[in-house]
Amino acid sequence: MLDSLESVQRKPLKEEIFDILHNRIIAGKAAPGEWLRQEDISSQLGVSQTPVREALDLLVSAGLAERVPYRGVRVLQLTADEIADAYAMRLLLESAAAQTAAANRTEEQLEALRAILEKTRPLVALSDMSMQRQLNREFHQMLVTAGGSPLLARLYAMVANQFPDWMLYEYMFRHPELLEASLAQEYQEHLAIVETIASGQGELAAQHTREHIRNLGRELVAFLDVPEGLLREREAQLGPAFG
Repeated sequence: MLDSLESVQRKPLKEEIFDILHNRIIAGKAAPGEWLRQEDISSQLGVSQTPVREALDLLVSAGLAERVPYRGVRVLQLTADEIADAYAMRLLLESAAAQTAAANRTEEQLEALRAILEKTRPLVALSDMSMQRQLNREFHQMLVTAGGSPLLARLYAMVANQFPDWMLYEYMFRHPELLEASLAQEYQEHLAIVETIASGQGELAAQHTREHIRNLGRELVAFLDVPEGLLREREAQLGPAFG
């Protein structure tokens, strides 16, 4: 059963429902490929179907679910090839964005990156995983936006929805002994990226970003059984700087 809605004072109803569904997916209570039935969710939460439908749209936009024509919405299920492609595109797009962000970022964008970083620092408990994931996505999207190319930012948003970050968080949810070290490393890597962007060191910012994404790739191999050779093959296709 889904958690009941006790209060909707702080957020619109659709966002409250989105948070509940998001938390369930992160916690592994809704498996990849599982159908999210609008009628069932509406009945279990005691709300009308309209905000449920809107919440499902938010899940699709957040990359956790996909809408199948004439069938409904289900938790996203990705193949190893799709994951490897998204990984390679993140390497390419984010490193390029980090390098240009060092020259093009505004003070407002820099402060936004730092603010997101500070919000993530205390989020180290299992109950924080949903918020941690959302802030992580905001950080990377802001990083790409700071690069100064609206087209690149739109392309990255599409790629990010094909990267199984929620599956990595779900794995840590099931293996809490990995949580503290993993989140501490992520924070330090994000901090290094922000500091090099702030100091205008474009090539070093790109280098830090590539290493950060490569570390995510190592987690794909270790946690999700994505073949390491497949990731190396995709890296090699990007050219000498990535292979």
